[in-house]
Amino acid sequence: LQAERLEVYSEATVIFATILGAQKRIQIYDGQIKTLDGLEPLLRRRVEQGASSPADINRAQVAADLVRAERERTQTTLHTARRELAALMGKTAPDFGAATGNFGAIGTPPSFASLLAAMDNHPQLARWTSIRAQRKAELVSARLKPTPDLRFTAGYRHFRETGDNAVTFGLSAELPLWDQNLGNVVAAQETLAKVDAERATNKSTLLVLLSRAYEAARGAGRELKLLQSSTIPKAREALRAVEEGYAAGRFSLIDLLDTQASFSQALQREQEALVTFHTSVATVEWLTGAPMLLKRMK
Repeated sequence: LQAERLEVYSEATVIFATILGAQKRIQIYDGQIKTLDGLEPLLRRRVEQGASSPADINRAQVAADLVRAERERTQTTLHTARRELAALMGKTAPDFGAATGNFGAIGTPPSFASLLAAMDNHPQLARWTSIRAQRKAELVSARLKPTPDLRFTAGYRHFRETGDNAVTFGLSAELPLWDQNLGNVVAAQETLAKVDAERATNKSTLLVLLSRAYEAARGAGRELKLLQSSTIPKAREALRAVEEGYAAGRFSLIDLLDTQASFSQALQREQEALVTFHTSVATVEWLTGAPMLLKRMK
């Protein structure tokens, strides 16, 4: 039951992060589409004035349509995630509004060694402890029974030769030299070995998942640090400079579109990295059965 609760919590967190990320990405696309649509009146005036080619109008419209296509794809992701969350809540359709949360809160994960130690408490591994104890008890019981059971018999016998009658008694036992309960001991040993092997396999699977989630969280954290401290601020400043230069005739429409696309791509990468980070943290918390204590990023 505890394992199921942990799995549901992790799944709900992953879906919620996907919803938050999709909502933010749609907002970014909407802003980009609004900017591109706003270029059309300016482009038409420039074409009338002979300052731009008529092809520039089509270039701007194509750029806007491509962004709309990406928005539709993200909208599908959002609708799907909302239905998944509703199903997890026992509903047939989502009847809740937009998701809200501190999506940008991140940090540095603790050491992998500490998470690995915590993973031993995972219900999928903990249950093997009780199973192994039971199989060990069976092995000990088999080893403590080396002497076979004694068999006592009693009966009545008539002797024809003499006409006498007699009561007979008998005591028998299987010779320990040939058995000593070895069959049960071997079977118990094999069962115990099988339990150990299955637990090792189960732990190996969980270890792979933990390793992947841990490295994904660390990688997403490093990516976010780069994007937020350098890439996005520089892309925003470059866009401002190109927009001013385009208005003054120093840059072409292609320069403007490329700079806008780069800025939007940086913002989208930030949201993707945030989803990856929170998804990875939720997976680690499911595997360790405890909240991940994040350190403030330097």
